[in-house]
Order: sequence, then C-alpha cells, then structure tokens
Amino acid sequence: MPQARPPAPAASETGDPLLLTPGPLTTSKSVKAVMLHDWGSRDAAFIRINREMRERITEAAGGAGTHTTVPMQGSGTFAVESMIGTFVPRKGKLLVLVNGAYGKRAAKICEYAGRACVVEETPEDTPPDLGRLDAALKADPAITHVFVVHCETTSGILNPVAEVAAIVKRHGRRLLVDSMSAFGALPIDAREVTFDALASSSNKCIEGIPGFGFVVCDQAALDAAKGNAHALSLDLHDQWKALETTGQYRFTPPIHAIVALHKAIEEWVAEGGVAGRGRRYRDNCRALIDGMRALGFETLLPDRLQAPIIVTFHMPRDAKFHFQTFYDRLKDRGYVIYPGKLTVADSFRIGCIGRLYPKDMQGAVEAVKAVVAELGVTQCGARRAA
Repeated sequence: MPQARPPAPAASETGDPLLLTPGPLTTSKSVKAVMLHDWGSRDAAFIRINREMRERITEAAGGAGTHTTVPMQGSGTFAVESMIGTFVPRKGKLLVLVNGAYGKRAAKICEYAGRACVVEETPEDTPPDLGRLDAALKADPAITHVFVVHCETTSGILNPVAEVAAIVKRHGRRLLVDSMSAFGALPIDAREVTFDALASSSNKCIEGIPGFGFVVCDQAALDAAKGNAHALSLDLHDQWKALETTGQYRFTPPIHAIVALHKAIEEWVAEGGVAGRGRRYRDNCRALIDGMRALGFETLLPDRLQAPIIVTFHMPRDAKFHFQTFYDRLKDRGYVIYPGKLTVADSFRIGCIGRLYPKDMQGAVEAVKAVVAELGVTQCGARRAA
C-alpha cells in the first residue's frame, strides 16, 4: 500500500508558519499589506498616522485627557529602560517586584542607569507577595517608585497589578508597569489603576510588528521628569516635547512599523478592543490547555494564575522526549513554539496571541500528538527533579 502523505503544514494567511510565541507573532495580511508603501517621516500623512496611533493607545489605556503616549524606537526593552530612566530621579529608589526574567531585567536596567534599586522576589510560579510589598514601603521611605510586570512571560503568570497599585498609592509612591505582553488584551485603565507610566510594544497583543515600544505616561508626572534621563536617545520627556511641538521624532522613526500598528489598532477596535481581543485569546488558551492536558502534558501554573498570553508546560519525563527534535518537527508542521525560560523547572512555552484562533490551537495540539507519537514518547507527564 502507498504510504500516507504527511499533513500539509499549518500556515498563516500569507503561507508563513504560525508563530505560537509571545511576539513577534503572526500578523494579519492587511497589517502586512500597509507596509508595501513608503512614507517620508516628515510628510503630513505620516505625521497624522503617528498622531492617531498615539491618541488611540492613550484612549485604550483609559488616559484620554490625563495621559499621553510616547513611542520609543527599538524593542520593548528600550521602552522599559526609557521609562525607568526618565521617571525614577537620579536620587530616587526603585522597588522591583520580581517573579521572572523581566523583573530581573528591570533591576539590571537600574544598575546601568545608576538608580538605587531594591528587589522583592517570589518564585516564577508565584505572584508578588502583597504583604511584603506593604511592609517594604512602610520600612523604607527612600523608595520613590515601584515596578511591576503585568504578565510575566517567563511563566505566563498574571500578576495582581490593581492590588499592587492600590498599595503603592496608599503609601504615596509612584508606580511603573511593564505591560509588554498584556496591554490590549488584559484590562488596565488609568481611571481605576493609578500609574505614572506603562510600557508596552507594537508586536504584542495589538498585533503589529517589531520596531518600537511605547510608554503611556501621566502627563503631570512626565512633565516633572524633565532632566532625569540618563541617555539622550532614551529621554521620554525630550521625545514627548519634540512630538508635541513639531509632530516629528528627534531621530529616524521605524515608519513601516508605526503604520502597521496604526492598521493593527483599527483591527483591534473592530474586534471589540480589550474585551474582544481578550476573549479570543482566552478561547485560544482554553483550547490549548485542554488539548495538551488530554495528551498528558502538565501546565506549570494553576488556571487561576494563568494569563491567556503564553502557557508554560513541564517537559515530559519520558527519556525519548528531546526538545529540539520536538521543536523542529512542530516547525515542519507549521507551528513555531518557544523554549522555556524557567529556573524552577524544565519547560517549554506555547503562545496564544497574534492572529490565531481556537482552530489553530487545536491544530497545534494535533501536531504535538503526532510528533510525540513519532518520537515514541508515551509519558508526557512532568519531569521531576531527583
């Protein structure tokens, strides 16, 4: 009998593999299409697009009239570093809540920027300890700012930003939020959650492409931050003033990425904004987790802590499971996943964001089922430390 053909690889609208990662991610064909044109950075059409992009992000954060959005060229980390360096005064002190790589990165940024920093750390599968935060702010009046990660993609954990914000406000301190992989899909509203600044990126839940990040800033706090920045290119206050007075960037902007995000925001609005985008991602996450658990895989996090952004799975205990082979064979089938980044367990991650739907997650689960069968893996339960 002739051998059965392997299934055709899964693909996006443009035939590319599906990116089951936390960004860069699969984008719509229409977002890609707007990048087929060129704009001058000083042209009126581009200045209008940039202004509208900034206004819509500010509105999405609930900050119309009180906040402003300042784009920052570079990856999301550029936006986070510009936020810390601009808002924390040179004689200030930042308390960083750490439960993953991105909290640790914020503390490292402080070292480079010469800002005093103290860390409150919990394990990667554990939310920040609110009691310890309260005690730390009570004990150390030198702390001026607190930094929290909204969704820590190291594990996929959803951190209690609103509760953190309430404690910080009660103590009269200022809050900085890394909402890199959450903004646009998980609710955060400046009218309810008090923050000086919130950083995110073009290539996350709003489904644009890499090239720049942005910081939603309380205008009064940003105005008071003049002169704080430790680097010219990362000075949010200076960037803001240039955009407000001339409509133009101080240095060459990533024009195509900005135009792509402008289009992606239109599609985000059409889907229902945070509510609609978050609903689709939750449906994706549920389809993924249910399917993987049915195969015997174990999630790192309980459902109550799991954000619908990226899911961490324990490596199977079966000795026949080899991650790189698993990864390569899934990619051959059109699904690109992510290696683990944990210190608490051997793991891998599968993202739920981007232009993906539950049927795509179900297809990914079927591909996982086929690959583990090929590898002869029969025990998908968690690999435990000896």
